[in-house]
Amino acid sequence: MKKGAEADLFLEEWHGMKVIVKKRVRKAYRIPQLDDEIRTYRTIHEAQIIHRAKEAGVPTPLIFMVDTAEKTIVMEFVEGRQIKRCLKEMQREKRLGLCRYIGNLIGKLHREDIVHGDLTTSNMILTSEGVVFLVDFGLSEISEELEARGVDLHLMKRTFQSTHYEYADECFEAVMEGYKEIVGEEIYKKILTKIAEIERRGRYVSER
Repeated sequence: MKKGAEADLFLEEWHGMKVIVKKRVRKAYRIPQLDDEIRTYRTIHEAQIIHRAKEAGVPTPLIFMVDTAEKTIVMEFVEGRQIKRCLKEMQREKRLGLCRYIGNLIGKLHREDIVHGDLTTSNMILTSEGVVFLVDFGLSEISEELEARGVDLHLMKRTFQSTHYEYADECFEAVMEGYKEIVGEEIYKKILTKIAEIERRGRYVSER
């Protein structure tokens, strides 16, 4: 299905079910023993965070098997469409409502110190029941740092600006409204300040 920098995704059948098999690939530039340790750690870590996100109330794929020898995760195949593909087809009210819902989900992650690491509309699947699943936690981490959460949301904002530029501002505002409902006014304000700081740093680097 997809070749990534760190892992390949395969759509397969497993015990009569359609599943996603995520396999971390070898890196020839790394010492073999170190490569093995890194891939094993990241495989286990990703599966643990997906489970932790589910416990936080965020829809994520079910994990069926973690094979540390093969550096592989077998997980549920979520039927649906990427948010990236369907936002533009929605009426404004429905689109903003969906963005507030996404903000709720991000807030639930961050409230439990889970940083997704790749918050884009490509990594969000909308099911026919109207549920949004977050997928691809390969870059995720556990962090209490405001910086990490700010970077997470800054990437979300950049995604809207680059992929959904016609309604980027209002969509991100709706995400942040939903986020505030979960984390509260105080954290919300701190995160907005951090995002602005990250943006200023980016402009400074590009101008240099």
